[in-house]
Amino acid sequence: MEKAQLLGLPLVVGRDGNGKAFALRDSCPHRGMPLSDGQFDGTQVECCYHGWKFDCHSGQCSEIPSLTPDQGKKLRVDRIYAGSHACEEHDGFVWVFMPEPGPAGAGFTRVAEPTEPAPRVPTFSDKYKTAYLIADLACNIDHGIIGLMDPAHGPFVHQAWWWRQRHSIHEKQKNFEPIPNGFRMAAHTPSSNSAPYKLLRMYADADSITTTIDFVLPNRRVETIRAGKYWFSSLTTVTPITRERCRIDVVAAWNLFRWVPFAPKMLKFVFAKFVKQDQETMEKQAEGLKHNPHLMLIDDADRPAKWYFQLKNEYLESRRTGAEMRHPMPGPVTLKWRS
Repeated sequence: MEKAQLLGLPLVVGRDGNGKAFALRDSCPHRGMPLSDGQFDGTQVECCYHGWKFDCHSGQCSEIPSLTPDQGKKLRVDRIYAGSHACEEHDGFVWVFMPEPGPAGAGFTRVAEPTEPAPRVPTFSDKYKTAYLIADLACNIDHGIIGLMDPAHGPFVHQAWWWRQRHSIHEKQKNFEPIPNGFRMAAHTPSSNSAPYKLLRMYADADSITTTIDFVLPNRRVETIRAGKYWFSSLTTVTPITRERCRIDVVAAWNLFRWVPFAPKMLKFVFAKFVKQDQETMEKQAEGLKHNPHLMLIDDADRPAKWYFQLKNEYLESRRTGAEMRHPMPGPVTLKWRS
C-alpha cells in the first residue's frame, strides 16, 4: 500500500492479491487513524489502532474486534464504510475517481461509480514503445493547466540547441475547433523551427507530418503526430494535489525508432528537460503570485486559456442547474501569434 493525495484528500492506494488496484480514503472512520499504517492481507485492510477491518475495494467494514456478541447484534458492522474510490489502471497509472463531496460530517457509503472511463494514451499499432514522466509544480491547478496550453512561452522557456533557439521566433497561425468538454488544435504541419520534427520527416520519409492537439476538461492534453505509417502520441494531465500544488504526468507512446535500444531513455530525457524548465518557471511565478497581482489574458496567444476558464464555468453551471452544458466556442476559430 502507498500513501497518495488528491484534491487535498489523503488516499491509500494498492493492489489486491490478484493485482487489481484499489483506492481508499487514508483515514479509519472510527478514530481517524491512517489506514496506510495498518496491515493488508491482499483482501482486507486492518486499522493499526483498534483492528477494524475493511474490504480494500468497497471500503465496507467486516470486523470490529472490540464488539461483544450481543453488541454485534445491535451494531450493523456491514453498514460502516471507509471512504473508497473507484479506480482503473491504464498506461502505468492508477486513475482514481473523485466524486462530488457529500454534506459536511456525513459518513461514507458505497463506492460512487465513475461518470466516464479513465483516459488512455492513443495508440495506432500493435507494437510500440512507451515512456513516463512525473513532476510536481509549485502552482494551483489553473496555472498548471493554462501553462500546459500556452503557445507563446516556448522560445523563452524551452530553449535548447537540439530543439529551438530564441531567435527562431516567427508568426504562426493555427485553426481551433470545439469538441465535447474541450477544444482541438486542428491537424497541422508541426513547427518548422523544431529540430526533432525535421528529423522525424527524414526518418519517416513521409510526404507530410501532421499534429493534432486536444484539450479536454478537467485536465487532459492529448497530442498525436502522424507521419505515414509512423506515429507518436502523448497524454499529459495536470492533477491537483493541494490548492497550491499540482503534478504533471506524461505518458508517451510511439512506433518510431523501436529498433533503437535507448529510445525510451532519450525521450524521457527530452521530456524531463522540458518539464524541468516548466517547474522552474512555475516556482518563479509562484513567488509573484504570493502578492495577488492583477493578471491579464490577451488575444490571440491567451485565447486557449480564456476558453479553459469559460469551459470550466459552463460545466459548473450545467451541474448546478441541470441544463445542457453550453460550449463557449461557437465554431472553428483561427488564431495567430508569434513563437
